[in-house]
Amino acid sequence: MTRFAPASDFRRSADDTYQLAYFRFSPLDDERYVLTNQAGEYLVLPRAVLASFVKHELPSNHPAYSRLRSRQFLFDASSNLGRDLLALKVRTKAKRLENFTSLHIMVVSLRCEHSCPYCQVSRQSEDRSAFDMSEETAEKALALIFQSPSLAIKIEFQGGEPLLNFPLIQHVVRRAEEINQVAGRSLQFVITTNLAVITDEILEFCRQHRILISTSLDGPAALHNANRPRPGKNSYELAVAGIHKARKALGHERVSALMTTTKASLSQVRTIIDEYVSLQFPGIFLRPLSPYGFAVKTKFYSAYDVDRWLDFYFEGLNYILELNRIGIPFKEFYAATILTKMLTPFEPGYVDLMSPAGIGISAVVYNYDASVYASDEARMLAEMGDKTFLLGNVHENTYAEIFGADALLDPIEQSFAGSVPMCSECAYEPFCGSDPVFHTATHGDFVGLKTRSGFCNRNMSIFKRLIALMESDVATRELFLSWAN
Repeated sequence: MTRFAPASDFRRSADDTYQLAYFRFSPLDDERYVLTNQAGEYLVLPRAVLASFVKHELPSNHPAYSRLRSRQFLFDASSNLGRDLLALKVRTKAKRLENFTSLHIMVVSLRCEHSCPYCQVSRQSEDRSAFDMSEETAEKALALIFQSPSLAIKIEFQGGEPLLNFPLIQHVVRRAEEINQVAGRSLQFVITTNLAVITDEILEFCRQHRILISTSLDGPAALHNANRPRPGKNSYELAVAGIHKARKALGHERVSALMTTTKASLSQVRTIIDEYVSLQFPGIFLRPLSPYGFAVKTKFYSAYDVDRWLDFYFEGLNYILELNRIGIPFKEFYAATILTKMLTPFEPGYVDLMSPAGIGISAVVYNYDASVYASDEARMLAEMGDKTFLLGNVHENTYAEIFGADALLDPIEQSFAGSVPMCSECAYEPFCGSDPVFHTATHGDFVGLKTRSGFCNRNMSIFKRLIALMESDVATRELFLSWAN
């Protein structure tokens, strides 16, 4: 009895002159498929061409053949360097992992003079100074921050409204700069503020220490003031005045803004974008609500579903493309992040689109009360009573104990997209990521059920739309290439 098939069964035919590299494929529409290789490069092929390719029946003079070979979907006698080139691309994509954590978020106060109903944080009133970080806690956090192996360190001050504890920000900046004289890192600071309490003295300190400002702007006055109420009902007026003042003091490019999509925003995407254009921002991040904190308590998170948000997003993306066609350069930053993954060999390091998950690896949070969380969203989840992603305490735990904690390693291991059911076979996996905090909040586990995952539905729809737009129009592809680079 023969144990093996005859050798002739393993010989290639005269026309079978290439070998298949590892790749995934998923439908783009009824007629076309998206193929991605290990390095995350993609091609779009008609179904019939894909079938011919996998059967080793694609002739070398077919238009798709050279594209498949140049992007390492196949190897033949003329592509001796193909495997080495593919390995180099994979290493480039993964290089960020050796740097480990570069973004360190310090929550210096939970106090805030706004009362935004969609707020993801359980903020406290202005006079609750018990919710401020102490200098002792800040010093312990700094000691951990500079143990990170990353050559670049960004310290971001968040709240609440962090400027309500500005003396601590000053202390941290000065101490970090002092430590860095020996550490020699590329050091950067960001303050995330609503700008309502900004002063000339604060801005002068920011100018001296090259601190970036990130603020919130949800759109035109009526929408912003409704979304972000405060005493005086003048949140928009203070934000815009603060933007102009900060730009004058620090430089135009050192002030950025983020918006959040509420139910009231859904019919106003064009006016929201127009607001950003009129204020001369280079682009906008059309950001959905997140299922954490006050946004859940006030039922703002459930005000619309993923499909309705996607309608909003794609209307906004189409409008941004229209603006570019008439000579107004403007980009959508979430799309630009995805396009960097699609069109370049580099990993942008956006936490929500990383695999292994970016929690802890890309960003970590030092809370006002000395607790350390795997991400900003993990901190928000803890405010709701779920401390799954609590890594430790700056006063009680060492760097090794915090970053070697099971609370970090378990979700990273379990949610690695390359081994998750459905994700492992999906052509869009190289562009996607893993968000164990989101799936814990919505599904109760690190992975979630992909067929019902809002994260999966949202991203898959955007990936397909971006690829379809590039395949249908050369000018759009060229514009997207400029966004990616």
